[in-house]
Amino acid sequence: MVAILKFNRFIFGFVIVMGTCLLGSHVSWAATAAPITIHIDADFSLHKASSISIERGIQTALDEVGNELGNRPVEIVRKDHRGSTPRSSRNLKQFLKDSEALLVFTGLHSPPLLANREFINTNKILTLDPWAAAGPITRFPSEENWIFRLSIDDSKAGRAIVDHVVNVDGFKKPYLLLENTGWGKSNERTMLKAIKYYQKQGVISGGVEWFNWNLGAAQAKQILMKISDSGADVILLVANVPDGAQFLNVLLELPKDNQLPIRSHWGISGGDLTKLIPYDKRKGLDLAFLQTSFSFVSQPDNTFGQEVFRRAQQLFPQDLQTPTDLQAPAGFIHAYDLTKILIQTVKEVGLGKDMVTNRLTIRKGLENVKHPVKGLIKTYRKPFGVFDAKTPDAHEALSLGDMAMGRFGKHGEILLLAH
Repeated sequence: MVAILKFNRFIFGFVIVMGTCLLGSHVSWAATAAPITIHIDADFSLHKASSISIERGIQTALDEVGNELGNRPVEIVRKDHRGSTPRSSRNLKQFLKDSEALLVFTGLHSPPLLANREFINTNKILTLDPWAAAGPITRFPSEENWIFRLSIDDSKAGRAIVDHVVNVDGFKKPYLLLENTGWGKSNERTMLKAIKYYQKQGVISGGVEWFNWNLGAAQAKQILMKISDSGADVILLVANVPDGAQFLNVLLELPKDNQLPIRSHWGISGGDLTKLIPYDKRKGLDLAFLQTSFSFVSQPDNTFGQEVFRRAQQLFPQDLQTPTDLQAPAGFIHAYDLTKILIQTVKEVGLGKDMVTNRLTIRKGLENVKHPVKGLIKTYRKPFGVFDAKTPDAHEALSLGDMAMGRFGKHGEILLLAH
């Protein structure tokens, strides 16, 4: 009996020692392993403000957890695609060669994501989208869908803009002015559908006009005069900053009778439009644009928002003194919330050594987040689900109710409008 007890104590002690050694080994590996890399495949050239805003949102959320995921440090890797689909494709191929790469955050442009969507899903590249809005991005026809979005979704954006135009502004004949890309085409469908919904209230489409990137002032003037002559009472614009600024500057040069109000998608808020069109000129425009429903400026009493901005101030003291200093704020807000969801997912599912396996584990985890995640826009309860034809919004964290319209303030800040 004594011999048996001694043997059991020996076994118990051996198990404790080995368990401690294994735990120590795991902690040691996590502490000494190379950093996890998060790639940002975005436009750091022509639309630098939006990309930097996204990067800072990610960094601020990660700072809350010591810049670690699964007890491993995180490193941000910038990849500048300059709005080019081939460059984005090369960046994605480089991601696959990075043995420590966990996922890709994307930027403002939809075309690179639309063109590379099949490559992303076929190669199982975990992709988080905090800005690009084209509807098909998150709707790859497979249950194994690798792109998740926390942003405006163009299957709903056109409806949100038209709702405001009709119900708040009272316009009856909107004219669509759209960039000739997949982003513009997806908005044509949803905007025309929304206009048709209001036909019984006397709302009709004034027409549709397309433009290519980098159009000149003469072409912009020709288009705007054509729209004015059509009898339209408002322009629904889908453009990014360079072309949006071109149209707005030319509009200001037209006779007052030809200066139609503009209600825009949010692409014009993704850069330095307020520097290209200073306040003294901008104040003459009747301009509003789509946003999501949180603003550091318009909601100064939001305690959680104040805490997040103070952290961002500490991380970027040279650039962020007040909320009005935050350019392209939607990028920060969406990337922050999306990173918070990522952090919670990693807490729930854990991380191992192999990044290919980690991507698969996190993808499944994102579709089954168990605990609420407090973000700036809202508290997210099961933000994503398993995608299939019957649940086309499964990889969309936001809904129509999370959208709002905004305008530029005197100092270039974005102010939300009542809706």
